[in-house]
Amino acid sequence: MFRSILFLACLLATSRILAAPPNVVVIYADDLGYGDVSCNGAKAGLTPNIDRLAREGLRFTDGHASSATCTPSRYAILTGEYPWRRQGTGVLPGDAKLIIEPGRTTLPAVFKEAGYRTAAVGKWHLGLGGDKLDWNGKIAPGPLEVGFDECFIMAATGDRVPCVYIKDRAVVGLDPADPIVVRYGDPIPGEPTGKANPERLRLRPSHGHDMAIVDGVSRIGHMKGGRKALWKDEEMADTFAAEAVGFIRRNKDRPFFLYLATHDVHVPRLPHPRFRGRSGMGPRGDAIVEFDATVGEVLKALDEAGAAANTLVVVTSDNGPVVDDGYQDDAVAKLGDHKPAGPFRGGKYSKFEGGTRVPMLVRWPGRVAPGASKALMSQVDFLATFAALVGRPGAVDSARDSRDHLRALLGEDPEGRETLIEQGNGLAVRRGAWKLIPASPGRRFNPATATETGNDPAPQLYDLDADPGESRNLAADRPDVVGRLRADLAAARDGG
Repeated sequence: MFRSILFLACLLATSRILAAPPNVVVIYADDLGYGDVSCNGAKAGLTPNIDRLAREGLRFTDGHASSATCTPSRYAILTGEYPWRRQGTGVLPGDAKLIIEPGRTTLPAVFKEAGYRTAAVGKWHLGLGGDKLDWNGKIAPGPLEVGFDECFIMAATGDRVPCVYIKDRAVVGLDPADPIVVRYGDPIPGEPTGKANPERLRLRPSHGHDMAIVDGVSRIGHMKGGRKALWKDEEMADTFAAEAVGFIRRNKDRPFFLYLATHDVHVPRLPHPRFRGRSGMGPRGDAIVEFDATVGEVLKALDEAGAAANTLVVVTSDNGPVVDDGYQDDAVAKLGDHKPAGPFRGGKYSKFEGGTRVPMLVRWPGRVAPGASKALMSQVDFLATFAALVGRPGAVDSARDSRDHLRALLGEDPEGRETLIEQGNGLAVRRGAWKLIPASPGRRFNPATATETGNDPAPQLYDLDADPGESRNLAADRPDVVGRLRADLAAARDGG
């Protein structure tokens, strides 16, 4: 009898949600670690706007990106498919072609079908165009072909060319008399590079990042032309925030979905002068403060538009943290006692928890009760979860790994996922608090980024409840658990 009453109560609650689904804003940080925000253990006052979300909403302590690097995580959040299933979903060069097939049911397509206005703002890094993309003409296919009504993006990353913004299907501010040339092979004759012309740099590389020089910073890849269209690094966060705020204001009287993928805290870290020195941790810490300010601008825009009460806001990150990722910016020297991954081991590029366990906060006033949740959550489930939110019937066949965890997102289910595949430089598997990293040859430490990879010639089994830092390998003591998790991983590989 009690179970029947509980089931009916859940149905009634869900029907009320579906009767008036909210606006949805996903703010996607870049390289922001679990421990980089104050509500997860960073020093007090570092991230006041994210802390506001933690007070007013739900803070997940076991929320995950699908991968420990950016392109695959972005692929998963938009498609609902584990990226390791598909070739070509690794970290992309800036001239890669689009890796999400047009016509596929994506996260923005789910909202668009439900009558929402959809927009992508910020970092894309999922490829653009086909085999012969012309940066000086129509740039397609891209975000508009996979479910977004409008976009204002950068093609890849701040440390990769082309260093221009793209609005819908064209480069912003391009002078036709100064066409863009982009190469990821041989250098462009006559163009300076960071390797050959270090005297031209205001920020020098620590490893790699020594090709085209744009705005006094050498990047990955070669580029010529487009001088009037080139971005200014210090203005990037403000540019993306302004685009996001403008979208909210234009659509305050209709349902909207905003995917705001910021560039902070990725390299090169060149925050606006008003943020310099604010963190006491050098440019990386200042970039965290800058990202938090972007969150504040979005929250302010929702308040001013009268949309805050009917908007579900998610703040999360594409992967764990890295301190030195290619530039001499004092990030290591000024880190102090700050722990970017919090209590977890590893970071970006790693199979340890610090690679994919990231900040994840959800606010929906009046619907999501403030607090903390231990539910195991993954961004790969956003597609199915938000499809349920807007009342889309049936499963999305192409989103083969996405599961409906709306009740967990709303704080009604304390468990979330039963199993989860984590992708670093290989795969690991979670079942509850247990985690298995299969035997994996290769170096255990990446000297360039000072990151533990998670590689080991023997299998590793950890009880994350008792040992969140993954320091005690229990594989030899618990072969039964190792066998169960191996079976979980094999089942996922066989098709999910």
